[in-house]
Amino acid sequence: MGDYVDLPGVRTWYETEGSGDPLLLLHGGFCTIETWGAQRRDLAAAYRLFLPERRAHGRTPDVAGPLSYGDMAADTVDFLEAIVRAPAHLVGWSDGGIVALLVAAARPDLVRKVVVIGASFRPAREAFVDPSMLDTLADGSDDLDFFRAMYEPVTPDGAEHWPVVARKVLDMWRGQPTLTTEDLGRIAAPTLVMVGDDDMVTLEHTLALYRAVPGSQLAVVPGASHLVPLEKPALVNRLILDHLGQDATETMMPIRRAGRPAVP
Repeated sequence: MGDYVDLPGVRTWYETEGSGDPLLLLHGGFCTIETWGAQRRDLAAAYRLFLPERRAHGRTPDVAGPLSYGDMAADTVDFLEAIVRAPAHLVGWSDGGIVALLVAAARPDLVRKVVVIGASFRPAREAFVDPSMLDTLADGSDDLDFFRAMYEPVTPDGAEHWPVVARKVLDMWRGQPTLTTEDLGRIAAPTLVMVGDDDMVTLEHTLALYRAVPGSQLAVVPGASHLVPLEKPALVNRLILDHLGQDATETMMPIRRAGRPAVP
């Protein structure tokens, strides 16, 4: 079921499915909620899913000015307060993972547990395996045809608005996000950091993210890229459900978590 909600920052499209504790699925950059197709059935069997599309993505219109993760995080907070009306789990992929980190750091009262997939906390030049890829991408680039094909049929802004959105997203990647390890250290929600072993985000950057979020867990999925939820859906779904369903992280020989209190 889909509908619009008029949030302070933008009129936002969202869909809902399933029943149980609330879980937000936050899609990646340039994407629509259709990219969660391999996750929806399994996750909706255990949770009440909320799938908002962020400003300038999918059925949610663009707004004046540049795009920023901060504004998208503020929209997500507004969505949680207006529609979900309860603390929720956040599962974010790529840009959606960045938004999840920002929301978890700023509003711990609204966040239960977090899963981030292929997320970064610094701009592309500091996080990507090949930062020069942004120099080769342009709104007319064939490399963006996959995303353009998702955008044009559903955007309320018209297909001709694609070049504007493409430039905005690429500009955002060049300069954002600008989180520090101290910012990440404020995240209190139990967090799973997931990444493909051949992701566009370097494994070194992913390790820095994992180490900065207190008590977080790390899953490196073998034989997978930045599109791991599409490539290994059964494994990704199981990892998500295991993380959200477990009461605490218990191991027989803890090192990093030794002496830390169990977090429900």
